[in-house]
Amino acid sequence: MHEAILYEKIDGHKVLCRLCRHGCTIKPGKRGICGVRENREGTLYTLVYGRVAAQGVDPIEKKPFFHFNPGSMAFSIATMGCNFHCAHCQNSSLSKTPADTGRIEGKGASPETLVDTALSRGCESMSYTYSEPTVYAELAIDCARTAKERGLYNTFVTNGYQSSELIQELDGLVDAANIDLKGFSREFYKKICGAELDGVLDTIARMHGMGIWIEITTLLIPGLNDSAEELKELAGFIAGIDQRIPWHISRFHPCHRMTDRPATPIDRIEQARGIGREAGLRYVYTGNVPGDPGESTYCHACNKRIIHRYGFMVHEISLVNGRCMECGAKAAGRFHDTGRKK
Repeated sequence: MHEAILYEKIDGHKVLCRLCRHGCTIKPGKRGICGVRENREGTLYTLVYGRVAAQGVDPIEKKPFFHFNPGSMAFSIATMGCNFHCAHCQNSSLSKTPADTGRIEGKGASPETLVDTALSRGCESMSYTYSEPTVYAELAIDCARTAKERGLYNTFVTNGYQSSELIQELDGLVDAANIDLKGFSREFYKKICGAELDGVLDTIARMHGMGIWIEITTLLIPGLNDSAEELKELAGFIAGIDQRIPWHISRFHPCHRMTDRPATPIDRIEQARGIGREAGLRYVYTGNVPGDPGESTYCHACNKRIIHRYGFMVHEISLVNGRCMECGAKAAGRFHDTGRKK
């Protein structure tokens, strides 16, 4: 067993978990909301340290990161567990099984072994993804330290519900985060996700202020979070933080406990993209809708296509030292010295 970080002991052998914004008070023999942190006689343990339930090599664009070393590969890992209870979860076999059944699965793997694998597979980064990396923070942090020492980047794909204490722990370790901003309604977050919107908004601002490269993803669900008014508020919030933050608008497909709604109409995705651009966002992308202009990156100054994508594949990058080859404007993000075709 591995003792958890960020908790305090309170009366009667209870513990207060300070890993995420839920701040669970956990009685002896019980687990937190995530289903993977257990109080054993007044000591909090993580049940998923070194128990990797999913791993694989992915294009960085699949996370999605479109402005962080585009065209590179990321070694992705996950354990079971999540601190949200989204009815539309796309990885429910990983995220929901511990809370729903108490069962935790995964193969043993040390941080050193995981980083060795990433390097042997030609990856440039580690990505903590698939489920929610907050709930396996101990493993992610140890992996991130090892990865940094060996020249790899670290990226978080997250719901953004970390505690302020955990965010500080990630400072200097996490290079980029794609944060799900699942909607802009407190009611939606409470009813559909079992969380509070304000906590996610605070995380976005904090991580951006720390210098972590931020990209944001919103899955557009018909009738729940896709009203023009809500999308204008959401886009306005992002623009208020930084107009250079990329916004990925993804198409919903029925899954998990939300099979009563249709897939998002393409015209709603395009409308949302237009709302983002009207709000002043420089980079607005459409997910699960292959093809231009929603997949490729265009120069904010001259509108030349500077990164050509289809699906998760990068076909051409027209940047030199991160600058548009047509007008010299600097693209936002972190790029290799490029000007190449893939």
